Amino acid sequence: MELEHQQLDLRYEPLRRRSPERERRLLASLAEKGQQVPIVVVADRDERHVVVDGYKRVRCLKQLKSDTVLATAWQLSEAEALILGHLMRESEGGDAFEQGWLLRELRLRSRPALSQEVLAQRFDKTASWVCRRLGLVEELPEEIQERVRRGLLAPYAAMKYLVPLARANRKACVQLVVALGSKATSSRQLAALYRAWLAGDAQARDRLLANPWLFLKAQAELSRDGPLEKPPARALLGDLGAIAAISRRASGRLREGIARQLESAEKSEVTLCLAQARADTQTLFHLFDKELADARPEPAHGHP
Repeated sequence: MELEHQQLDLRYEPLRRRSPERERRLLASLAEKGQQVPIVVVADRDERHVVVDGYKRVRCLKQLKSDTVLATAWQLSEAEALILGHLMRESEGGDAFEQGWLLRELRLRSRPALSQEVLAQRFDKTASWVCRRLGLVEELPEEIQERVRRGLLAPYAAMKYLVPLARANRKACVQLVVALGSKATSSRQLAALYRAWLAGDAQARDRLLANPWLFLKAQAELSRDGPLEKPPARALLGDLGAIAAISRRASGRLREGIARQLESAEKSEVTLCLAQARADTQTLFHLFDKELADARPEPAHGHP
C-alpha cells in the first residue's frame, strides 16, 4: 500500500543509528530506481501507521520530495514487530547501542512490561547479555548516545573509550563530547583524546577538554615531524591510568552480577586469571614502595 508522509508515525526512529555514508548511497539509489523495498508499519490503537523498519527510506524519500511511501503492514503488536525486525537484521551484525535502545524501550513501554528474563528468552540471549546492553545505555550520558545515534561517533569507539571515561569522570566525559561539537570523530582520534586525558595532569586535562580539536591538530603536526618519545614520567602515569581504568571496568562487570552467570569452567579460568593479576599487582606495588623509598633525597656524607 501507499501512504503519505503525514500518515506515518516515526516514534521509534531514535532506536536506530544513522549512517551518513549508507544514507547517501540509498538516496542515490532511490533517485535512480525509485523505491524498491517497502517500509514496515503496524497499526496502533488509534489506527495510525507506526513505522518499525525503513526510517532511512522515509528520510531519503522526503529529501526527494516524494509524496508517498510504499509500505507493508504486519499484523503484530508494536513490541512483537520491533523484536521481529531486530531478529531479521541480526545477520547484518550486532550493534550494542541499537540493541540497548530497543531493550530499554521494550522494558519500559511494553504493556505488560517485559522483564530482563523474558527479554533474554525473546532475543535468544542470556540474561547477562540483556543486562550489559541495558547498562550501556543507562550509564552512558545521553549527549554521547545522541552522537552515536547521529552517526558522528562509532559505537565501538564510544564503548571502548567513552564508557570508561564516563565511569571515571562523568562530567569530563560530557564536557569532551560537547566540545567536539557536530563534527564526526574517528575512533583513532577518540583513542588519542582518551589516552591524553589519562596521561595528563589537571592543567593538561583542562586544556584538552576546552579544545579537543586543537589538541588533535597539534598531535597531527607533531606526527609529521616524526614520533616523539614520551617522557618517562608521562609513560608511567599512562600505565597507571590504564591499570586504574581496567580495574574500574572489571569492578563494574562484577557489580552487574556477571560472576553469577559464569559456567564452572569459566569460573575456574577467571579464578586463575584473578590470582595471576593479584600476584602481578602486588609485585608492582611492592616495587613502587621500594623504588619510591630509595628515591627520597638523603644527606650526602652526613651533610644536608
